[in-house]
Amino acid sequence: QVRLVVSGGGLVQAGGSLRLSCAASGRTFNGYGLGWFRQAPGKEREFVAGVAWNLGDTAYSESSKGRFTISRDFAKNTVFLQMDSLEPEDTAVYYCAAHPSGLAPVNQALYPYWGQGTQVTVSS
Repeated sequence: QVRLVVSGGGLVQAGGSLRLSCAASGRTFNGYGLGWFRQAPGKEREFVAGVAWNLGDTAYSESSKGRFTISRDFAKNTVFLQMDSLEPEDTAVYYCAAHPSGLAPVNQALYPYWGQGTQVTVSS
């Protein structure tokens, strides 16, 4: 099975940018769909963005569309989430997850593999 190692969180001012990374360990992401999720205090975990590793198809939530970009690097076996124009409402713990179907569903309950979370804090 694949293991996911997440990095790149931190503290940033509103309007700033951060890039999160999700690296594969143990095997490659070949054949998986990768999703980024986030969970703010007191809220449910929500879908942010997803990518089909082999096909490259991407999907975004309404809140991330136009500000966040998901991408993948085959050589590094890594998925990135570039987050621009960050807002205080983006403050949350961000997670990366892998789905073995090759697609990236928006329902977090469908993902069997998860990386550790990384805290993103956006100050106003």
